[in-house]
Amino acid sequence: MAVFKEILTKRAGQETEIRFWCDKKFFPQAKNIIQNEFGDEIAVSAISSGKLRRYNHLTFWQHFTVSGVLWGNLVDFFKNIWGTLQSLVKLIFWRPDVIFCKGGFVCVPIGLAAWLLGIPIVTHDSDAHPGLANRILAKFAKTIATGAPLEFYNYPAEISTYVGVPVRNEFRKYSQKERAEFKKDLGFKTYKPLVLITGGGLGAARLNNAIAHEAPKLVQSAQIVLVSGVANYEGLKTGAENQNLEDFYLHDFIAKDMWKYLAAADLVVARAGATSNLELAALAKPTILVPNARLTGGHQVKNAMVYANKQAVKLVDDDKLEDNPELLSDEILGLLQNEARMTELSRKFAKFANPESASEMADIVLRAAS
Repeated sequence: MAVFKEILTKRAGQETEIRFWCDKKFFPQAKNIIQNEFGDEIAVSAISSGKLRRYNHLTFWQHFTVSGVLWGNLVDFFKNIWGTLQSLVKLIFWRPDVIFCKGGFVCVPIGLAAWLLGIPIVTHDSDAHPGLANRILAKFAKTIATGAPLEFYNYPAEISTYVGVPVRNEFRKYSQKERAEFKKDLGFKTYKPLVLITGGGLGAARLNNAIAHEAPKLVQSAQIVLVSGVANYEGLKTGAENQNLEDFYLHDFIAKDMWKYLAAADLVVARAGATSNLELAALAKPTILVPNARLTGGHQVKNAMVYANKQAVKLVDDDKLEDNPELLSDEILGLLQNEARMTELSRKFAKFANPESASEMADIVLRAAS
């Protein structure tokens, strides 16, 4: 989103066509986000693709003996073949000047098709731990941009550039007065702390369940906004309605003005996705990270440790939440009662933000297209 805006601004008055392609699983959320911001100016399409499941909590051989993992990998292998054929046909008819791959498994079939057709590829790796998709595409890329310093990667130095993680202009530090106005605009009380919890677009079951379990205790001290993800929403909604809690707000997904919710919040609890981390850093937001240690390569844990090592965020162990949901609620309430610690987290986290990342990334994409 941030890079799209910069490209359109830099090419104001010139003919520019941008299309956004994503995996089918993310298509509904992606389409809502893009249309809310750009209307029909940017077309959104879905491409068949699949990931290679490599879980940290499984041994090498367990990936072949656990039926769900083995079968999933076989199915996704054929999805990627079909996605490459889809991409080839689409690219032959459209023939763009450049492909910008922002990481994620959907980039592999698209990137391979672009390489076969000789279309320049630019990649951006947000995670401090380079992802498999970008490692594959690095062999074909014209330029590689990174979200963390180059020392975290083994990409070819001659085509690699550290730009940080692009975030939209709305992600910046706001004053107390501005944040109070945001709270009023969104229908929240200005005199009671606001805590926002999000597990990403698809949700995070252990995180959601821990908050739902501790909600009666949490709402005594704060307004709680839980963005559960679509998959977990219905079950949580039934439980929330039965408890009838004041100051507890449940959303499946927030497509419009999510930045405003984050800016208004006094404290945010999130996973450790690279882009969301830097959005929160740009907001100078006191943050508790709950990285999913089971994901491939442990990239969320590695992302989170970059900030935790500088004491810029608080960490909670996701694997312990199922049996000990109070670990998270105690951390939330402890921070809300320690204003000095909240201010310190805000100051240290803000140091990681680079407000020029989106502009620099747009320049790299446009140079590759010329």
